[in-house]
Amino acid sequence: MAAQDEAEKLIYKLNRKIRKAIELYGLIEDGDKILIGLSGGKDSLALVELLGEKMKIFRPRFTLYAAHITMSNIPYRSDLDYLRQHAERFGITFIHRETAFDPTTDQRKSPCFLCSWNRRKTLFDIAKELGCNKIALGHHQDDIIQTTLMNLIFQGSFSTMPPMLKMDKFDMKIIRPMALIREEELFRMSQIREYHKQDKNCPFETESNRSDMKELMKKMEEINPDTKNSIWNALTNVQTDYLPHEIEKRK
Repeated sequence: MAAQDEAEKLIYKLNRKIRKAIELYGLIEDGDKILIGLSGGKDSLALVELLGEKMKIFRPRFTLYAAHITMSNIPYRSDLDYLRQHAERFGITFIHRETAFDPTTDQRKSPCFLCSWNRRKTLFDIAKELGCNKIALGHHQDDIIQTTLMNLIFQGSFSTMPPMLKMDKFDMKIIRPMALIREEELFRMSQIREYHKQDKNCPFETESNRSDMKELMKKMEEINPDTKNSIWNALTNVQTDYLPHEIEKRK
């Protein structure tokens, strides 16, 4: 009984965070048609469930689709039946699409970047076919914080993945409804729901900088256990008066 109570409290908490993110960042409006990027990992499975339950509520009224994309040149063993059943359990139409990328076409970009770019392009294509105006991705708060660090260290910019991003080129909005949810909370949810993990054997996975950011975050939390909250708050507390400003050159 205690375990059941804890599970119910967690799901209630996550639903509150989803609702808060939707209201705080204006993520969903009446009449939206939203495509969920369903990778098959714990985050996207949780997003399908949390948004699927939200869709049953009368306001705002919106429609959901879920798309799973496999790369034919990367060893995958996706349980498509499981993913389809998971989506349809919440009244969500499931779409599967296969694509590929050639890592030799652009030596300046990492294979991870090229793979991600091709997946994103395919998602946009599917969204257009379905008449969707938004794409929902399963990034959580830890992902956003890690991206902030990556952009600081590797790009020299103070930026991150925002909860909502308007893509003018594609006339589409990307939303991240789990922006206020921590990864550890999603891990606990995946245990409670017993999500099936999809098998993937990516030969380029070790080349990603994101795992390095996770290790860096652990070291930073040894100095200040509240590091994540500090970085998150900094994203909306940019004090421009205390940053370098170049003077305008005279013509």
